[in-house]
Amino acid sequence: MTGVRSSGPLIVSMGDPAGVGPEVIARGWDALRQQRQSVLHPSPLPFVVLGDAATLAKQGFPVEAVYGPHDAFQVFNRAIPVIDLPAPAPVVAGQPDPANAAAVADWIERGVDMILSGEGSGLVTAPIAKAPMYASGFRFPGHTEFIAELTADMPFIGTRGPVMMLTAQNLRACLVTIHVPIDQLPELVTADRVLRVARVVHESMKRDFGIAKPRLAMAALNPHAGEGGSIGLQEIEVLRPAAAQLRGEGIDISDPLPADTLFHEEARARFDAHICLYHDQALIPVKTLDFWGGVNATLGLPIVRTSPDHGTGFDIAGKGIARPDSFIAAVKLASEMAAKRATR
Repeated sequence: MTGVRSSGPLIVSMGDPAGVGPEVIARGWDALRQQRQSVLHPSPLPFVVLGDAATLAKQGFPVEAVYGPHDAFQVFNRAIPVIDLPAPAPVVAGQPDPANAAAVADWIERGVDMILSGEGSGLVTAPIAKAPMYASGFRFPGHTEFIAELTADMPFIGTRGPVMMLTAQNLRACLVTIHVPIDQLPELVTADRVLRVARVVHESMKRDFGIAKPRLAMAALNPHAGEGGSIGLQEIEVLRPAAAQLRGEGIDISDPLPADTLFHEEARARFDAHICLYHDQALIPVKTLDFWGGVNATLGLPIVRTSPDHGTGFDIAGKGIARPDSFIAAVKLASEMAAKRATR
């Protein structure tokens, strides 16, 4: 199978309850609830929250405890549906507590389990903080790797991820490496990594976005795409051969192109997704296009997973100023991806 198909709602894991997650979830629910009642907007799937109901209730919006995901269909238009899984330690906005880290991980794991069992259509994860998670013994770099392990035994036809994709407007930027030092890139940008990421992205564009013939752009590693080898050899030795091999497999992908001319409006219109080689190469154009509304999605998994493209915001948590734009966009993208999977 290509992944889980379900008629259930989305599952939202609260993330660190001391961060802005509860606030953006509550404010996002209010905006989405109103949109679902308007004929001017497409209706995203309703969602149910896994987390601490008491913390969510402090955000000033109605909250209703439910027993299972499908209750969201009856509750969503009047209150935020939440499966109450209390945090073990008191939650203080802006003050993360490692004592709650195990609960944060449990909310994510339960969300994955609900989707794998067919109760939910996709997972939207609110931000977590790595330091308190690591202090509690959490051994994964972040959500992406944790969810990949949780779904590792699920049957899946195609190239297995995870691949991180950041999206804003009509840009889908997909990462070959993520959080690594710049001086390690020449060793980490290997043919095997590039080939795997490109295959995952190609398959996901078809499966999750309904694009019959995806057009992929490959970003170069060096300025001017290496200038014929005078500014680096990775384009000649690694990237061009990888692109040729992919084209031999029937994947429409460019040779490595200079990154400084790859993300403007006309260039974006030529491609459905961009293969980016390192963090800032992808994140700078995404955040420049839509600083508040970017979304992080994980490709190549048996489940749909999206997340707001921002952190826990402990410095502004509890102040009522966190913007829900990215959370709203993450819910809409998860709804769209789940709908595409349901038709396959």
